[in-house]
Amino acid sequence: MQAASRESYAAARAALEASARGAGAAATAVTADELMSFADLLGREPRLRRALSDPSRPGEQRGELAASLLQGKVGQSTVDLVKVLASGRWSAASELLEAAERLGVDALLASAELAGDLNEVEDELFRFGQIVDGDPQLAATIGEFILPVANRAELVGGLLRDKAKPVTVSLAELAVRGFGGRTFSNGITRLVELAAERREAQVAYVTVAEGLTEAEEARLASSLSAIYGRQVSVKVTVDPAVLGGLSVQVGSDLYDGTIARRLAAVRNALAGK
Repeated sequence: MQAASRESYAAARAALEASARGAGAAATAVTADELMSFADLLGREPRLRRALSDPSRPGEQRGELAASLLQGKVGQSTVDLVKVLASGRWSAASELLEAAERLGVDALLASAELAGDLNEVEDELFRFGQIVDGDPQLAATIGEFILPVANRAELVGGLLRDKAKPVTVSLAELAVRGFGGRTFSNGITRLVELAAERREAQVAYVTVAEGLTEAEEARLASSLSAIYGRQVSVKVTVDPAVLGGLSVQVGSDLYDGTIARRLAAVRNALAGK
């Protein structure tokens, strides 16, 4: 987002945080679903997107237009938040859509946090992403753009329902629909990172040949937290192809101490590369 859009999104998010603190987990989850429905509406209606982001219209007028569309159809909290959102300055209609979708995610994560489920939602999203990545047929089905997105979202919902938190199910279905224009895999990764950011944590993606014990994982998280000066959430992927050692990626920082990488370095050296 450009600067003006970021400021408008920040104002709407501040209003959401204030609303969530007073409403509680269940009511915030309802608001989240309603915000997602509003984002879906913006996605389907380009003329509405343009009308609500038109810089030639006063912000108050755009806010009232958005509120009038939703009044009586959703809760008052959602109406108020959409009004704040539409009243902002948007550099492009697409950035209003992006902000509406992101605000829905913020509301879902806020509801999980209020319910004490945020850590679990973060882990469930990561584990589900791993399951899909490890099953080529499932990954191909979920990513098959020829299939209606509603059918693919229903598939994901069916796989997770009664096995994961409702917030996890909603976020996974959003990833299928292409959160922020991303692929399913990238969408899940971004949602995991947003959940961690809400806990003021950073995600470390760790790849090992064999799974770590809880004690080893805790020690690694503690060491990384000391290095980065903030809480680090360790997400472990087991890949026998690395042979041994481990690879750690935190943001753009990558440490690859795997045996596979060392063998590749030796082969390159022997080949004169």
